[in-house]
Amino acid sequence: MAANSQRVEVTLETLLESVDLAESIVMRIAEAAGFSEEDIHKIGMAVREGVINAYNYGNQQNRAKKIGLTIEMSPQSMTVRVLDQGKGFELHEVPDPLAEENLLRTSGRGLFLMRAFMDDFSVRPGPEGGAELVMVKRLPDAVSGNGAAQPE
Repeated sequence: MAANSQRVEVTLETLLESVDLAESIVMRIAEAAGFSEEDIHKIGMAVREGVINAYNYGNQQNRAKKIGLTIEMSPQSMTVRVLDQGKGFELHEVPDPLAEENLLRTSGRGLFLMRAFMDDFSVRPGPEGGAELVMVKRLPDAVSGNGAAQPE
C-alpha cells in the first residue's frame, strides 16, 4: 500500500444493525473523498448488500461470528472489503439473477447490484476461511488516469 493511502478497519457484530453502521461509515468516507452524491449512494448500497450477505449467508446470523469491514483510500480509488467467517463460496456457482429461470429467485441479486454499482468486484477466500468481497470504486479525478478531468 502506498505511503499516502489511508485505511480504516472495523469489526462488526453479526447483527442486522451492523448493515446500517457499515453503510454509514462507508458513505461518510466516500463523501469526504469527493465522490458525487450518486456514487456515494451506489457505494453505500453495494456495502449494504455485502454486509447483508455476510450476516445472512456467510455467518448465517451466528452472533459468535464477526464481519470485517476494511476501507482503503488511495489517490486513485476506494477499496472496500467485507469479510465473513462462513464457509465461503465460488462466485461462478451463484445463479445469474437475470437468467429467465432465476427471475423469481432472490439469490444472486445482491452480488448483481455490487457488480453494477462498483467499478471492480471480486470474491476471494478469506485469509482464515469465509468469503472476502472486494469492491473498488475509482475516484472521479482518477478516471482519466492523470488526475485531471477529461475534456468533453
